[in-house]
Amino acid sequence: MSGGLRHLYTGDGKGKTTAALGLALRAAGCGLRVVLVQFLKGRDTGELHALDQLPNVSILRLHRDFGFVHTASEQDKQAMMQLHNEMLAEARRLVLEGLCDLLILDEICAAYQHGVLDMAMADELVLRKPQAMELVLTGRNAPVSWVDAADYVTEMVMRKHPYTRGIAARRGIEF
Repeated sequence: MSGGLRHLYTGDGKGKTTAALGLALRAAGCGLRVVLVQFLKGRDTGELHALDQLPNVSILRLHRDFGFVHTASEQDKQAMMQLHNEMLAEARRLVLEGLCDLLILDEICAAYQHGVLDMAMADELVLRKPQAMELVLTGRNAPVSWVDAADYVTEMVMRKHPYTRGIAARRGIEF
């Protein structure tokens, strides 16, 4: 790849992670090395099983489900922050060693907004990415500096959602 760009999938609608995973699938199919870092997510999801079958995809994520960050205890938020920072540091190492062609930072915007990661380390990774590396950011309420730096900004808008009718997330569709 000659010059990597920054993608931002944001907004209150469904599809941010799904769009990022579609790009991961495309990149992996073309032989690119993909690193997916999932913030705020610890439960088992269908995409993990599919991605595990691809040899050039690495996944960094929580191995514990803390639930929603806005309802987490201070102790859980501190534990989450420590784990997020370890994932950021590992992603940074892979990037600096040239072992990543596409870096996806899934739900980083929400983790940043809720203060459960090192903001300076996140800013460095986002704003000072290697020129050749493609970078994808997902989540609601992206920092203005990330919006300004992005080459693509796609906002998912919720018009209707089954959750408002009491329909819970379904395995294989929402997770």
